Amino acid sequence: MGFKDQYDFEQLVNEAERLVIDELERQLDALSEPVCRCEDCVLDMATLALNAVKPLYRVSLLGSLYAAHAMDEASYAESLRKAVAAAIQRVRENPSHD
Repeated sequence: MGFKDQYDFEQLVNEAERLVIDELERQLDALSEPVCRCEDCVLDMATLALNAVKPLYRVSLLGSLYAAHAMDEASYAESLRKAVAAAIQRVRENPSHD
């Protein structure tokens, strides 16, 4: 039996993923200029932003409380907003398609 078969790694959750997706939706809705919202471009935006912010993994309820505390920090929220804005701009300038 392999290592991955012995443990339920599906329990690992990166709270930053939810936060990035929520922030991406907010920023895309607030844009005055249109940007491509095809699946490839939106996923590229989310990926770029997630790679730029600190991950907030959790497994349990206690872990989710820790992650919530970390998310409340103003510096984390600001870094998340900046990462999403930069990701949108980068994909806008270099979309995944022609």
